[in-house]
Amino acid sequence: MAHVVILGAGTGGMPCAYELREALGKEHEVTMINERDYFQFVPSNPWVAVGWRDRESVTFDIRPHLERKGIKFIAQRCDKIDAEANKLELADGQVVEYDYLVIATGPRLAFEEVEGAGPEGHTQSICTVDHALNAYEAYKGILEEPGPVIIGAMPFASCFGPAYEFSFIMDADLRKRKMRDRVPMTYVTSEPYIGHLGLGGVGDSKGFLESDLRAHHINWITNAKVTKVEAGKMFVEEYDNSGHLLKNHELPFKYSMMLPAFKGVEAVANVEGLCNPRGFVFVDSHQRNPTYPNIYSAGVCIAIPPVEATAVPTGAPKTGYMIESMVTAIVHNIDDELSGRELSTNATWNAICLADMGDTGAAFVALPQIPPRNVAWFKKGKWVHMAKIAFEKYFIRKMKKGTSEPIYEKYILKMLGIGKLK
Repeated sequence: MAHVVILGAGTGGMPCAYELREALGKEHEVTMINERDYFQFVPSNPWVAVGWRDRESVTFDIRPHLERKGIKFIAQRCDKIDAEANKLELADGQVVEYDYLVIATGPRLAFEEVEGAGPEGHTQSICTVDHALNAYEAYKGILEEPGPVIIGAMPFASCFGPAYEFSFIMDADLRKRKMRDRVPMTYVTSEPYIGHLGLGGVGDSKGFLESDLRAHHINWITNAKVTKVEAGKMFVEEYDNSGHLLKNHELPFKYSMMLPAFKGVEAVANVEGLCNPRGFVFVDSHQRNPTYPNIYSAGVCIAIPPVEATAVPTGAPKTGYMIESMVTAIVHNIDDELSGRELSTNATWNAICLADMGDTGAAFVALPQIPPRNVAWFKKGKWVHMAKIAFEKYFIRKMKKGTSEPIYEKYILKMLGIGKLK
């Protein structure tokens, strides 16, 4: 009997646990370890931050749903991975031994890389449901006393979609309240141009998003390196594409939400030979770590090189469909190993995203994620807004049910009329 442990119960870890349970059969043990006892649907956080969702609508208790499927659940933080001895040391002193480990922790939010950034400083975040709820409380201050808003992404950020989403969602909410005229908005991003998205652009994402920002009276600064944040003031260096400093900005604000850089969580980053210098897990084409072949990894915590060099550092995003593909590859490959077969499954690193824009939305497909591409598709419309709302409910329902089906492929590809991506 083998013991497979999944570390992290996010949008990669939860489906991984269900797929492993389905694939491996009862003779093998599957355990999920997560710091918190609840699942949070992170893509809903921009809505939470303006009060369009509450905690109850985007979270649920993990334990009953996993245990119903015969998956053991431990709600504890992992403090140390002893990869040589195949064991985990947890915050409460427990030691958990494993035969295979799947790391799906997501990132550590590196607010400390910019002085004064983060919820403990002077900017808000929508990276967790708790951060989004705090961001909503701060947003109420803008509703009481309007003033300038800055939204965007810090240097080394790799997930830009939620910053665009939140800009347009806040714009839509303020327009509904007839307050938009009293809230100047600026989008500040490390991207070399609007619509880069950490992907080198997708289709005409640059033209689409520039046009929409302009139509919604949202100014922008690209190639922006935020160097420091004080109460009510952000310090930004603006560069050209060759890396030459163009201008220093001191931007006043009453409210700011800036996505931080990501790094690997401490327990993962501390394992010698497992990660790159920023703590992201090295994986081969089978999602397996080259140094420790019984450790697999999926999601935001894996090492993917940037699509291209940029004047201000940007990372490559890991979208939901890509993560789902990584998880499925891991499950098939662990099953192959346990059955004495050669590993046979590679993930398809294709990017598919539904981005809400308040009262409309944008969808893009990048096949593969890194250009040149076989498919580069970007569309917008009210239908995307409605599709993302429906997908939120669909995904949460499937996670509660304990499905082992490929959710993104079943829902988003069918909705887009694309079919399977190879």
